[in-house]
Amino acid sequence: MNVLTWTELSAAERTGALRRATAAAGPEVTTGVADILEQVRSGGDDALRSLTRRLDGAEVDALEVPPADRDAAVASLDPVLRQAITEAAGRIRAFHEAGMQRGYAVETAPGVLCERVVRPIRRVGLYVPAGTAPLPSTALMLGVPAQLAGCPEVVLCTPPRPDGTADPAVLAAAAECGITRVFLVGGAQAVAAMAYGTASVPRCDKLFGPGNAWVTEAKRQVSTAEGGPGIDMPAGPSEVLVIADAGADAEFVAADLLSQAEHGPDSQVVLLTDSADLAARVAQQVEEQVESLPRADIARKALASSRLVVVPDLDTAFEVSNDYAPEHLILSLREPRGWVDRVDRAGSVFLGDHTPETLGDYCSGTNHVLPTAGAARFTGGVNVSAFQIAMTVQHATPEGLAVVGPCAVTLSEAEQLHAHQRAVTRRLDRLAAGGAP
Repeated sequence: MNVLTWTELSAAERTGALRRATAAAGPEVTTGVADILEQVRSGGDDALRSLTRRLDGAEVDALEVPPADRDAAVASLDPVLRQAITEAAGRIRAFHEAGMQRGYAVETAPGVLCERVVRPIRRVGLYVPAGTAPLPSTALMLGVPAQLAGCPEVVLCTPPRPDGTADPAVLAAAAECGITRVFLVGGAQAVAAMAYGTASVPRCDKLFGPGNAWVTEAKRQVSTAEGGPGIDMPAGPSEVLVIADAGADAEFVAADLLSQAEHGPDSQVVLLTDSADLAARVAQQVEEQVESLPRADIARKALASSRLVVVPDLDTAFEVSNDYAPEHLILSLREPRGWVDRVDRAGSVFLGDHTPETLGDYCSGTNHVLPTAGAARFTGGVNVSAFQIAMTVQHATPEGLAVVGPCAVTLSEAEQLHAHQRAVTRRLDRLAAGGAP
């Protein structure tokens, strides 16, 4: 990995150093995704089977996993893995349940009651990647909040294995969350199926889940179409930024960088440190550790667009990080808690030498479906409220209308919306005349 010195870079070079790798492939991905979406829109299930055969190398006749196959796969799972899935789900459930939004009511004036009520989204679509590696953890990260929100219908799509079956661990994680409808469809075509609906896959109101650049672009495109579904956020490709001081452990920092680099060739990892010595030692550790990784080829491709950057001080590191708005931010600092207030933009933050990002990916309790590509500037990770809608309800008694009505009359007059105004004045006139309210 190349070590860059921030103060020696021009403004353009600084921008280039932190440019996500997916930006360069944007036009190609945009066009390719549009083609896949149109194939599914017009071809339905037949297009899904054809795309699965071509892109995943698998033959799938029945797109939906039969209940008996699901139950058999779950039963065959290693008991240790099944227990880990249950333990992780429990922590995720505890964390997300504590932060659930709840309705409330406020009397804003005598006789005027305003309420906020929460309802689950009727049908949600969850995408669980399983291309180069199955991710049962993602099924938990999406399924648990959907379950807590009370969504009546939950649809899950995941790519098939070469033999045309679903990964048993993904099925077990889905079962842990009460999800009964699982479809063997991956990539942009899965997004299209859940957005438009086919004979087999139901059309969904909102789509969730991480993925590669193609999945993320597919979510963006279907969400901007007329009548299209909502989406959670841009969630992929994966990225991590580490801020480390001279006292950080180079072995640990390198391991954290590689943990994200192995996700995919379009992942990005960045180190910001005020220690040139640490940067050099991390670079060496990365080279040594990557050699023993089973997914070394993938990690190396990601490392090609990743950076180790020496900054003049930690204040600069936080400025750069906040501009970058990383999906994952690791503070490998001696007093990490004292720096949290400096973090304005990040999907999820990990403090100290003994909090690897891996814990958040699997089992600490927080969610790993997080904003990428700088979206942490304006949104956070998935939580229960993402699976709900909040409606407001108001009720005014005749006395309440008499109190707040004149305010509405004045404001509607200022906006010259006279029908709005008369909807109030006609009622006020009736009350003033002593007529029936």
